Amino acid sequence: MAGAEVAESKSHAKGKKKKKKRAGVHIDMTPMVDVAMLLLTFFMLTTVFNKPQTMELNLPPDDNVQVEVAASTLLTVRVMPNMTIYWSMGNEPTVLRKLTFKELRPLLVERLRSNPKLITLVQIDRDSKYNDMVDIMDELNLANITKFSFAPMKDADKKLIAKVAG
Repeated sequence: MAGAEVAESKSHAKGKKKKKKRAGVHIDMTPMVDVAMLLLTFFMLTTVFNKPQTMELNLPPDDNVQVEVAASTLLTVRVMPNMTIYWSMGNEPTVLRKLTFKELRPLLVERLRSNPKLITLVQIDRDSKYNDMVDIMDELNLANITKFSFAPMKDADKKLIAKVAG
């Protein structure tokens, strides 16, 4: 607590004026430190920490590993730089269908419902934005598709899309 210490002046001989000493102020900081520590402890214990949001990636152990996939289970989604999306099923790779980003999730849900073993291959043009890839990943996650792969778009795919686009 705060307190004032007043020093008494000694009397001098022969009637000189008594000089008063200044009062020294002493503030006890202990209660303030206690309150600060209590607040710090309170906020540390009541804070909710978020778990880091990560995605598990399964990478092949070797670059030369070839994985065989049945054509009927492969859905290929091709993403252009302007977020135009073309898709085809594995058994008819030259038949491309165009769709918008809003139509992607219903398509994914419907294809997964018709084929539970669906594997999705997402080919993204190198000129696309990183945000486009993240949006596609979010749509795959929201459609509960767990088996998917990303690959860069090849020149043959670009020619096929140019042919379909007119």
